[in-house]
Amino acid sequence: MKINKLNSIILLGLVAIISILVAQLLWTKEAFTLEQKKLSQKANIALLEVARKLYEGKDHESSCQNPVQKISNDYYIVNIQNAFEPDVLEFYLRSEFKKMNITTDFEYAVYNCQSDEMVYGKYISFSEKEKAKKTVSFPKHKNLVYYFAIRFPNETTYLFSSMRFWFILSSALIFILLIYVYSIFTLLQQKKYSELQRDFINNMTHEFKTPLSSILIASKYLIEQNPIKEDKKLHTYTDIIINQSNKLNNHIEKILNIAKSDYAPLELKKETILIVPVIEETIQNIQLKYPDAIIKIDAVAAAYQIKTDVFHFSNLVYNLLDNAVKYCTEKPEITIRILAENNTLKLFFTDNGIGISTKNISFIFDKFYRAQNEKSNEVNGFGLGLYYVKEICNLHNWKIKAENNAEKGITITLSIPYKK
Repeated sequence: MKINKLNSIILLGLVAIISILVAQLLWTKEAFTLEQKKLSQKANIALLEVARKLYEGKDHESSCQNPVQKISNDYYIVNIQNAFEPDVLEFYLRSEFKKMNITTDFEYAVYNCQSDEMVYGKYISFSEKEKAKKTVSFPKHKNLVYYFAIRFPNETTYLFSSMRFWFILSSALIFILLIYVYSIFTLLQQKKYSELQRDFINNMTHEFKTPLSSILIASKYLIEQNPIKEDKKLHTYTDIIINQSNKLNNHIEKILNIAKSDYAPLELKKETILIVPVIEETIQNIQLKYPDAIIKIDAVAAAYQIKTDVFHFSNLVYNLLDNAVKYCTEKPEITIRILAENNTLKLFFTDNGIGISTKNISFIFDKFYRAQNEKSNEVNGFGLGLYYVKEICNLHNWKIKAENNAEKGITITLSIPYKK
């Protein structure tokens, strides 16, 4: 994935989540305002009903069309224009607030015309078992004689508690945003480490190739000299140097190819081929390396054709066979069974090796993975062979899987789309 594309995806995701979060916060603010208006309406209705009841049994009705005045969000005054008892007022307030489902604490005070101040005050709590003794202080209002005042000291807390769902949703969105930011940070860190790893591998392998090439040239020149040819021991040692240098060179080339494929996908030059002859040629090459290995093909027909990159397909088969032979403790016997079923050509690579534990078999196609077993210390390699096989299958849109055999060894199954 290109860096510009990755940055665009990250930016779009971040903008989308922030936009949703901002919208949610705006909705929450609007919901708070609506809850505040709702409480104000309920309080106004309840206080109107209290004023009406205080006039019941009086000789005249109230001359005020609306005796309730809202001074602030949590403060109301009610003009009665008649004397009333504080105990009666408290009873009506409790009953009307209960009817309107107003369950927050409130405090009230009554104006005394003789002392010209608010005198009788009381704090009513719904949350405490015992009545709290709190000082109630209300300002006096001009031009009013018989009136009382109501204040809701915990209005904001009450409104917040009634909006628990909104705050939970907003908190969840903030949590998701934090997770997203953390994930992006981790992704960028991993990408940075991956690039450092790839650069290190490329530099390391290139630095190895120069002295290795010199060793190979010098060794090949050395083995052609008459003193070396005449001395069997020296000839054997020189031949070992050449063989091991070639093996190391192959490992370096493999690492370079894998590192290159991580940065840019391998290019495939597909053509239609007969699959059996290509596998037979690969078997001949592998038997030059392992002359004792018994490898046979079990094919229902010899004319199976697929469209593939011949070079990479040959390397795929070679890696599977090489891996099967290396992990055998006895004489290697490998069977390649080929059959077509349901528009799929299946290749089964079955060996008689030591197998692999069930919990680890799903990791054998991972880069640099090497199973810990009795052969792992004897076998040379970097755990890249089967990773390369998996990459080639992915590029062809083929499927590959590995499973243990009933007795010993494993079977690797390659599924290729096939049309007769």
